[in-house]
Amino acid sequence: MKVSGFSHITLQVRDLQASLEFYQGILGMNVRHRGRIDAYLEWGSAWICLLERTVTKEPLGEYAGMDHVAFYIAEDDFNEAVGILQKHHVEIVRGPVQRGTGWSVNFLDPDRIQLELHTSTLDERMQVWR
Repeated sequence: MKVSGFSHITLQVRDLQASLEFYQGILGMNVRHRGRIDAYLEWGSAWICLLERTVTKEPLGEYAGMDHVAFYIAEDDFNEAVGILQKHHVEIVRGPVQRGTGWSVNFLDPDRIQLELHTSTLDERMQVWR
């Protein structure tokens, strides 16, 4: 199996409009499609689907499920992005902090899904991750 990069992730959200206000309005993602219960957004070469679910599944256990979704951001754009998060009172749960050869900031969306902006590539991270 030869995976060539990040394709997409689908996030279940409680309120599609509130999530769009966050992902499009604050993070600046481009909406490519808006349906009745879903939206597809693009951010550079990454894309996500937001899927509104009013009934959520029962948790599978303490460690099951997604931990966080990380997006690459150029180091030159990192501080501006952190400033945007702070300006909009987005809850930052870690950082900004230097991790490996890059900088990271972890924050929560309206459904408390943890997202990360990170400035290094996988190759750069693996050079120091021993």
